[in-house]
Amino acid sequence: VLESFGSRGQDLSTEELWQKVLQEVTAEELRAPLHRLCALQAGWWLADRRLGSITSLFCLLRQAEDTGRARCSQGENKLLYLLKAWQVPAEEASLPLVQSAEDLKETLCTSAAFLQGLLELEAENFPTAFSLLKEAAGGFCSKRVLAQIYTCLGCCAQRMGKPQTALQHLKQALQVDFQCLPALSHAAAVYHELRETDAELQALALLYEALEKNPPGATSSNPRFLMQTELLVCTPVLASLLRDRHPSEVKYLLAQRCLQDGRVADAVEHYLDVLTLLQEGPQQQVPLVGSSALPRIPEVFLEAASALEQAGRHQDAITVCEEVISRTTDLIPRMLRVEEELELPECPSPGEGLAGLSQKKENLRCLAWRAAGYLHQGWARAVLGESKEAITQFSRCLGDLLRVQLCGSGVGLTENPLPEVEVLQKIRLLSLIGRGTQFLELGKHKEALLDFQHGLQISPGDPAAISYLVLALWKLDRKKEAAAHWLKISQSPPREDEQVGRSFPLYLMSCLQQAVFPHRESLSSRLQDYL
Repeated sequence: VLESFGSRGQDLSTEELWQKVLQEVTAEELRAPLHRLCALQAGWWLADRRLGSITSLFCLLRQAEDTGRARCSQGENKLLYLLKAWQVPAEEASLPLVQSAEDLKETLCTSAAFLQGLLELEAENFPTAFSLLKEAAGGFCSKRVLAQIYTCLGCCAQRMGKPQTALQHLKQALQVDFQCLPALSHAAAVYHELRETDAELQALALLYEALEKNPPGATSSNPRFLMQTELLVCTPVLASLLRDRHPSEVKYLLAQRCLQDGRVADAVEHYLDVLTLLQEGPQQQVPLVGSSALPRIPEVFLEAASALEQAGRHQDAITVCEEVISRTTDLIPRMLRVEEELELPECPSPGEGLAGLSQKKENLRCLAWRAAGYLHQGWARAVLGESKEAITQFSRCLGDLLRVQLCGSGVGLTENPLPEVEVLQKIRLLSLIGRGTQFLELGKHKEALLDFQHGLQISPGDPAAISYLVLALWKLDRKKEAAAHWLKISQSPPREDEQVGRSFPLYLMSCLQQAVFPHRESLSSRLQDYL
């Protein structure tokens, strides 16, 4: 354009070129083409998230037009104001256009509001983000994009602590485009937050059914225009909010929620479906990054075993755990030394750092999975009345845990231990209680007493361990000691459940339930009579 007017623009930035063009080119016949070029440039910059450059460009365009219209008011979004105030020149009716300048203007307005809303959402400026997204929802776009905008509005409202408003917008997204499956996924999350389990499970079931019919990546878009919002607005936060769930991931959520809600029969059915999906092939594997709901595969197997135990299918639980044990056997070192703080040093030396630390944590996890497999098998054998076999499995669990050497003051349960170490300690406690109960069944009261004493060393004051300790002392005819321990328990203030404030893995649920002392009332009555 500049060369046609005998001017040069070498060594100028794109912004400076535009400034020179709009100052020097005043021919009326070039006015409409220049406006279209401005729109195309704005689209290019918008895709590159250069919002400041777009604002400067339309400020220059406005100055060149010298419209004399009112200025942007304080607090108003300047870019949106400039785009809306842009007076698009009339176009020749005979000129064949793929996309008119008016359409470009509407697309830019919607895209600018959408993009700014997403950026504010990423910056956690939720009220501003909500306002901008609402602006975008009233703009010019396809149904697919409108559904995405409503989905983002729902997520923003949820983060603002407005779950009902979130559900309203997520339902709008589905009404506009039922193929917007992320909206259904986010709706399930909101229902979970509201503790509306039936609605959550219904949403997850619908999501799974839809994914079976249309697997992730099956949908395709057919652009109507060369420049559209789908092509201009691409940000990491949008990709995260609109991430496709995999069928195995959704099926797992159904299983997990059912198990947490005590719907054991449904949980078992869903968990077995998950295990089948995971074994079908790589297409069902979900990358364990970001916000994936699917945990590590051994944990899924152990949760399935927990559900099977609660459903009374103990032999099936034993079989599932054997799969975990066999697959983790070669992954655990003979000895594992855990330092006081398993954290990355500020200046790691060459050859150390993240790789070594992550490997040590991975070893701890593998050890926990294998030990938990033995733990589940022990409790399953105990329920089946196979006390000797149960003791063998509990002993194998404890033997595995002896591979860990805890060093330093930061690893005890009383001083905020590492999560991996805390899980191992809990498994050890449950295994000692389990083996002790089976020793009691076989009449080996001294061996049982030792296990309960060791359990209390790991977790002083544990209600189940203390109660079983009292029972073992009573059976050993050490009634005076038993009564003294019982009096100490009854006179101490009620202790809150140990799990409050601590998040133990879901796969330990059935073991935690089985470790609860079942004879508290009868033992209390006998001790009161003795006293």
